[in-house]
Amino acid sequence: MGLSGSMCTVAGRRSLGARLAIDILVLGRAEVRELLPMSECIDVMAEAMEATARRETLQPLRWIMALPGDDGAAMGTMPGYMGNLERFGIKVVSVFPENFGTRYQSHQGAVLLFEREHGSLIAIMHAGEITAIRTAAASGLATRILSREDSSVLAILGYGEQAATHLRAMQEVRDVRRVKVWGRSRQRAERFAKAEGRRHAVDIEVSPSAREAVRGADLICTVTAAPDPILKGAWLPEGCHLNVVGSSVARFREVDTEAVARSRLYVDLKSMTLAEGGEYLRAVDEGAIDESHILGEIGQVLIGAKPGRRSVSEITMYKSLGIPAEDLASAQHLYARARRTGLGTWVDF
Repeated sequence: MGLSGSMCTVAGRRSLGARLAIDILVLGRAEVRELLPMSECIDVMAEAMEATARRETLQPLRWIMALPGDDGAAMGTMPGYMGNLERFGIKVVSVFPENFGTRYQSHQGAVLLFEREHGSLIAIMHAGEITAIRTAAASGLATRILSREDSSVLAILGYGEQAATHLRAMQEVRDVRRVKVWGRSRQRAERFAKAEGRRHAVDIEVSPSAREAVRGADLICTVTAAPDPILKGAWLPEGCHLNVVGSSVARFREVDTEAVARSRLYVDLKSMTLAEGGEYLRAVDEGAIDESHILGEIGQVLIGAKPGRRSVSEITMYKSLGIPAEDLASAQHLYARARRTGLGTWVDF
């Protein structure tokens, strides 16, 4: 009887376990790259920005824990909820700037996607690859709605992963005919120009300075880890559009106060910019601008609540910090595509 009772208990537990098991989708880096092409991700970013503008989301400020040491290493979490998708989740990443030039991404971790009805975890996805693609896609979206339609000369300040994805994003939204790149290491800039020029069938010029890189540029993307400005407002060509991407904490800024003051400024989420937008905060501290200088969120321009570019001579700037809605919208798109295509691994969890 004891043996029989024991076997019944084990069988009961197995049955209970079978009933409670949830199939979770796991997507690695290569699968994310295949299922989230830049052209599709730009449209996904439009959906995320519009939902943000309509306040159909919950997006608290990210939480960052700096790790001991002077290498800038940190751990960050970005939770959020999208009511239009009935999905919520969180991105958990380590940020290691010193990984540049190695086989490791600077952002590593996972995006966890949950469904709203029962609160079940439904997917675990490669956060580094999602971040690389969706960040550039958001800049592509901003460029599509803010830059001049005839923009054709692109300057990229930086030569890392985001430089590569931003080149791809800019080519998706504008007829880019000339590309210039600058970085502190000319050798690395030349390596980038050779590899990405071959990959995208475009000649990439290596500029001797940031000032020379942006001379005559219609589109400028700053994608560095620089703590202090690498781009000055005095250098900005009339009518250009900037995507300021690399600095994502309040104490860092890639462009100076004059650049911010000369530009019509747009952001992804205003509350996050007020807390963490280094370029904006320093310009406020120096008395050059106030909160009214933020003309709107990208999503507000998309839904017609805020005006965009008004003339060919204006300078427009998109300050990118990256928001949870971008990760959640990307994750939901990946989830839907994986179910349709059969890609990915399903785990009984």
